[in-house]
Amino acid sequence: MPTGNDASPLATKRRARKINRLLGELYPYAVAELDFTNAFELLIATVLSAQTTDVRVNSVTPVLFARYPDARALAEANEDELQELIRPTGFFRAKSAAIKKLATQIVDDYDGEVPNKLEELVELAGVGRKTANVVLGNAFGVPGITVDTHFLRLSRRFGWTDSKDPVKVEQDVAELFEPKDWTPLSNRVVFHGRRVCHAKKPACGACAVAQLCPSYGEGETDPEKARKLLKYELAPGREDLLARMMASETRAQLRAAGYGLEA
Repeated sequence: MPTGNDASPLATKRRARKINRLLGELYPYAVAELDFTNAFELLIATVLSAQTTDVRVNSVTPVLFARYPDARALAEANEDELQELIRPTGFFRAKSAAIKKLATQIVDDYDGEVPNKLEELVELAGVGRKTANVVLGNAFGVPGITVDTHFLRLSRRFGWTDSKDPVKVEQDVAELFEPKDWTPLSNRVVFHGRRVCHAKKPACGACAVAQLCPSYGEGETDPEKARKLLKYELAPGREDLLARMMASETRAQLRAAGYGLEA
């Protein structure tokens, strides 16, 4: 029987930290799922990820970054060519305008280097707090909580917040954890939301934190039926992929070995 129904502040904090620990054991390989080698690439990839999947963005960015390896090159990009390169990500005209403008801002205001402060990042075209925190946490090592749709959904299900406002959610969750935990927590929660705690039908019966979740029962509780709902490397039949991810193989290594990383 789940034990996550005590909503007192102390119980919520203790439960939250236990959930984080369990998710860390389940996803020791949890990182930002966008491919990048530097802050510029992660910033552009995160802007492109709006309203599409990381898998699709990762299919586009190798060619994009080969053609435009830095902010100066992107700022000078031909608009039509840029749009064609990012077309598969959807909303390609708006995204093209945004990344070209933010690249120009980086060149003009920061001498071509991506800024490493939240207040500066959110002034860039197409960049909000979510994108800024992704870049800060994963490219610069600056603690940040990334409130995307998965994090928003799970933080409410876990009882960490009752707000739907991303800024308020970020503040509420920040009070439960030490800053050093913010970035890994964000990655773990997003992983769990994509693989187990789905929006429409969470796999409650196959969830590692079910005993601590006050929302247990919103989804499928039968273990066998729930297991069939799992996605990515947790899906039935993908045990070899999971083992390789647990062994810290990178996405590039896995793709080179022929593994598809889609759901």
